[in-house]
Amino acid sequence: MLGARRQGEPGVTISPQMRTACAYVALSALWIWFSDLALEALVRDPRRLTWLQSIKGWVFVLGTGALLYAMMGHTVRRLAAANRMLLDGNEQTLRVLVEAMDARHKETGDHSERVMRMAVGLAQLAGVEGRALRDLKFGALLHDIGKLALPDAILVKPGRLDEAETALMRTHPVIGRDMLRRVDFLCGAADIPHSHHERWDGTGYPQGLRGEAIPLAARIFSVVDVWDALSQPRVYKPAWPEPEVIAYLRGVAGTQLDPRLVELFLAHLDELKALASGTA
Repeated sequence: MLGARRQGEPGVTISPQMRTACAYVALSALWIWFSDLALEALVRDPRRLTWLQSIKGWVFVLGTGALLYAMMGHTVRRLAAANRMLLDGNEQTLRVLVEAMDARHKETGDHSERVMRMAVGLAQLAGVEGRALRDLKFGALLHDIGKLALPDAILVKPGRLDEAETALMRTHPVIGRDMLRRVDFLCGAADIPHSHHERWDGTGYPQGLRGEAIPLAARIFSVVDVWDALSQPRVYKPAWPEPEVIAYLRGVAGTQLDPRLVELFLAHLDELKALASGTA
């Protein structure tokens, strides 16, 4: 038969939205028809019939409204769960990348993970929340992503960098910013990679921003990054004792670092260290 569909050929598909809409229209039509018939059979008084039909209409509106509310709530919960799964998957992918970066840069232990946990803790103490906190988390995790474009001879050089090497090293914040801006869900996370080498007194790089012109996320991360850089051994230096690190932070508050954030950091140092170690 010419009208018969051959085996294996795709049939006409109806979207879930269309099926739901058709079912709603059909059920509504049946409700209106049968309820009208029932009322006309049971009620003879025209005024009472009109009143009952109005009540029936309001019952229908309230019932369908409650049904739509439940359906929309279910859909929103499913979308939220899907978004969480997508975000978790993206975060796991980023963590693998960061582990590879730390290994390449010969950082100690889980450097990027450690400073990320500490920065998130300090940010919460400073009142950061919601999307801004999520962006700060990813920015802290990827703070040195721009270094992927730099040669190993500079990244792991045991001695001081010369002038040309320093100039090349100082390009990594702009490179990191440009990398993150190419990814939709990481656009808001670019502040830390771009600005965590700025200084409170305006002598930092790459833009020479001063004071609160430096993004808050970058100011928060800078405090944590200095703490971690001094507290952990690097290829070019041993770890500093904690009292010396604390004294250094107090000394650069108001020149290199935001003094209010240094004070907040030191006031909650024990709990932030517990976050960094994963024991909190």
